[in-house]
Amino acid sequence: MSGLTVKRLVAGYGGEPVLREVDFEVPEGGLLAVLGPSGCGKTTLLRVLAGFHPVASGEVWLGGRLLTSEVPPEKRGIGIVPQEGALFPHLSVAGNVGFGLSREERRGGRVEELLDLVGLSGFGARMPGQLSGGQAQRVALARALAPRPGVVLLDEPFSALDAGLREELRADVRATLRAAGATALLVTHDQEEALGIADLVAVLRDGVVAQLARPQTVYTSPADLGVALFVGEAMTFPGVARGGSVETPLGVLPTSGEGFGTVLLRPEQLVLGAHGVPSTVDDVLFHGHDATVLLRLPDGTSVRSRVQGKIPVRAGDSVSLSVRGSALFFGSTP
Repeated sequence: MSGLTVKRLVAGYGGEPVLREVDFEVPEGGLLAVLGPSGCGKTTLLRVLAGFHPVASGEVWLGGRLLTSEVPPEKRGIGIVPQEGALFPHLSVAGNVGFGLSREERRGGRVEELLDLVGLSGFGARMPGQLSGGQAQRVALARALAPRPGVVLLDEPFSALDAGLREELRADVRATLRAAGATALLVTHDQEEALGIADLVAVLRDGVVAQLARPQTVYTSPADLGVALFVGEAMTFPGVARGGSVETPLGVLPTSGEGFGTVLLRPEQLVLGAHGVPSTVDDVLFHGHDATVLLRLPDGTSVRSRVQGKIPVRAGDSVSLSVRGSALFFGSTP
């Protein structure tokens, strides 16, 4: 198993490049989630790494080996888990997992080892049409891991699954990759997925890495306002920061920075209680594990609070709002 390094990568389809000077590193055994909106270059990046798309300039290194555009996909030592599994329908589960292995490796128990690792021991004789969506994705992961690749690329592998199965499979895939000691790169547009499964998150925007950091850092200390708004729910207000604080519709809050700019708060920071700024509940959106309370402040500003457990209010109630923690502040560009 080896680490993956990308240096000053530029690639496109003619005209303006889609990827512009992309740099990142996935340490050996680590999982990097590449997160970004549609059109930011995620798919192009995946195709370049796999060897399906040429590089205009830059370098891709895998375990100390330079992968140029001349190295074909089958020689790169890269495993791929595509969307919806993409299993060979005419092959059994064992046949799919062992597809890239030599006859000796197939006979040596590698297929059974991988099926046990992904929780499908005893499924070898089944055909793809007999599998659920989650089982098919597990087989696809086992197939990608079978030849012991230097890195595994996961192309939004959970997007076709329902919410409950998606969350369960995420945890299982993470555990499987760790057990295999695999280096992996996950491409996704799902923020919760990226923050929940990865060791590192790269936020890709307009073909460049806007921020590369641990998931908690990306969420709590975003590199700029664009990253902050993309990763997680947020409320923003104009403000002027002076001396470590800023005035907002929710009162004077501690923050960093100076001058004119934008104040950002997360819904979980707004606390319903008996003290704070008076507000009126406009609506309550129940999500099962928690709820979002939509509120209106005296000046007409709309805000929302994320509430865990029993919901203490309903539409029309008058409550007070306080803020937990500091506000993020992003100064205006001169």
